[in-house]
Amino acid sequence: MAALRGPARRLLPPGGLAGLGLPPRRYRYKEKWAGTAPKISATRLALQNFDMNYSVQFGSVWPSIRVSLLSEQKYGALVNNFSDANRVSQELELLKAVDFVYESQKAAWHMQWDSCVEGVRGEETAPQETHSEQLSVEQTQTPSLLSASISPNIKCYTFSKGDVSRFPPARPDALGTLGYYLLDAASLLPVLALNVQPGDLVLDLCAAPGGKTLALLQTGCCRHLAANDISASRSNRLRRVLCSYVPKDISADVHITSWDGRNWGELEGDTYNRVLVDVPCTTDRHSVMEENNNIFSRKRLKERQTLPMLQVQLLLAGLLAARPGGEVVYSTCSLSQLQNEYVVERAVEVAETQYNISVHVEDLSYFRRLFQDTFSFFADCRLGELVLPHLTANFGPMYFCKLRREQ
Repeated sequence: MAALRGPARRLLPPGGLAGLGLPPRRYRYKEKWAGTAPKISATRLALQNFDMNYSVQFGSVWPSIRVSLLSEQKYGALVNNFSDANRVSQELELLKAVDFVYESQKAAWHMQWDSCVEGVRGEETAPQETHSEQLSVEQTQTPSLLSASISPNIKCYTFSKGDVSRFPPARPDALGTLGYYLLDAASLLPVLALNVQPGDLVLDLCAAPGGKTLALLQTGCCRHLAANDISASRSNRLRRVLCSYVPKDISADVHITSWDGRNWGELEGDTYNRVLVDVPCTTDRHSVMEENNNIFSRKRLKERQTLPMLQVQLLLAGLLAARPGGEVVYSTCSLSQLQNEYVVERAVEVAETQYNISVHVEDLSYFRRLFQDTFSFFADCRLGELVLPHLTANFGPMYFCKLRREQ
């Protein structure tokens, strides 16, 4: 008021500046546009990114995937063989859930049996030479589903397609051991593809939070299991999972570390029969649903941009850690080709050019036939297999690819 003199002051209403609806000077402030402008949430930014990229990658299928990503996820119940597994299985079957691994193998047996019966009938009517020629063609073009090897002793119950029932939390038995572990059932496919055999030395390079490590232990085949995760806090979470599901004498044999997985080839090269490389990724479902720990937050931009490079380095370390003839499974929970097929191609190229290591990418198309009643697979994946979220089978996304280090 003191600054206004003469005619200007006489123009003010009786109440002074307050009469104009302005606050007293001591309460006024300069608006900071850069600090108060509305920001796009991480989930919305993720969805915009996916709309731009995945609509091109998946075409007309993307709207269905998009709706599924934004809908409630389905879970499977991994039976803990260190508990009373028979009792747990009976309880899960009372809920109308089925062991999708067993059902898939049973269906494969039936298909093989039907094929044999048709072959016998054909032999009765067809000339022997013609039948032999036909059999030879069938054997070379369509290998038996039963010849496909998967890791043994894994039991996981799921509800059938279209059934959105949920499993209750697992209860501890008299010894405090939980009967089953809830997880995205598609995350077991990389473990099944690893085809762990008795006496194998196994490395889980990016092990936390622990679902796949627990599944590896269910096989009962690991002579030694190394479980690594660069994050100490996540490694502690892995220890808590094992403590709740695995007897102490078994969990004590699991070597848990928090090293940088990119250096594993230098630490223990040419060592393991089987290596699982479940790399950090954009975790697509989490990114569109949860703000917490979202890789699409602005402060994690650089981390997101360098993800493919990190993934190549981790896969390459897994290949170097495998002994000649060993098998490596690479997996992500992303739909992105940049994090999936392109990473595999680049890692194979670097292994051959810089380390003189020959790597063969295995054909996993039999997984589509084995598990088509449980999961929705993407038919046009160039390397490996990709489980697509679908409203009737809302698992995934889960990409997995199997590589064999040549002798």
